[in-house]
Amino acid sequence: MGVTHVTVRVTDIGQAGTPYEDEFVVDTGAVHCLAPAERLRAAGVQPEGKDVYTLANGEAVEYEYGFARLKFLGMDAVARIIFGPAKAEPLLGVLALEDAGIVVDPRTHELKRLHSLPLM
Repeated sequence: MGVTHVTVRVTDIGQAGTPYEDEFVVDTGAVHCLAPAERLRAAGVQPEGKDVYTLANGEAVEYEYGFARLKFLGMDAVARIIFGPAKAEPLLGVLALEDAGIVVDPRTHELKRLHSLPLM
């Protein structure tokens, strides 16, 4: 399987901070998004709480999370974003993709916009 990347612009909900832009790995196995904590704080994203997350290797870790406005592929989404370690590779999780009406083609790994969003 290939890895899909997308440029994501992250801002605080009110869009008052300095945006953070990076290449995020599209990770349909991740529920939420993740980015380095210092980059999120610099963009004005504030921690709202902590939660325990399971890494791909099965290890459980506790990280802070907050909410951010994400812009990618011309679409906007507001999503939970995890304050990850300094060297963490940014991840774009499935809930942000779904909220923006974006799906991943399983054959080509290309991101595609839905023509309409399902309500049910």
